[in-house]
Amino acid sequence: MSRPRSRLIVAAPLFAILASPLVAETFHADVWADNWFEMRIDGRKVAEDSEPITQERSFNAESFTFSADRPFMIGVIAKDFIANDTGLEYIGTDRQQMGDGGLILQIRDAEDKTVAVSDDSWQCLTIHRAPLDKSCASEESPVAGSAPCGFEELEEPIGWDHVGFDASGWEQASVYSADEVSPKGGYDEIDWAEEAQLVWGDDLEQSNTLLCRFTVE
Repeated sequence: MSRPRSRLIVAAPLFAILASPLVAETFHADVWADNWFEMRIDGRKVAEDSEPITQERSFNAESFTFSADRPFMIGVIAKDFIANDTGLEYIGTDRQQMGDGGLILQIRDAEDKTVAVSDDSWQCLTIHRAPLDKSCASEESPVAGSAPCGFEELEEPIGWDHVGFDASGWEQASVYSADEVSPKGGYDEIDWAEEAQLVWGDDLEQSNTLLCRFTVE
């Protein structure tokens, strides 16, 4: 009987290929809102106005950093102060009126390059609008939901602050001048990019709560 042939198997050398871990970029944001905002990145809250919306004249700017991988979705909830669903402020006093809002922001990367600013390329949805008839501001005893103090309110759509959400039915942000908004308290402390604009819903007084979104590619 012949012996079985022995076979020498030489394993090829193995080389470990170590991929560099993905490191999210760091971004710097400046935001001014009348009166309050919350900012999310891909649905994750990264900042909230430090001044409560219930505080009279809560005008201030916020500057902060956050980490994200491009592309990412910026989602901002912006609110003007209202006493109740009438959409009015200072109800029952000689100062009773409709308030007016305003929002401006800018985001820069680690190389100090501006990657996003508020302008009319943003998409916004007004989820609280009041009063539907502006004559409500002259009512002696305004009642929310009773003419002329009707209001409209929507729930936050699920996933609105993520990239894949269909916002094709949303309006573009409306742009306003500084004279129209009269920004106060912290606005002048920020060196705003020339292209950053004050934005809000289609009416400074009736749009009380907004959802606004923008994708950074």
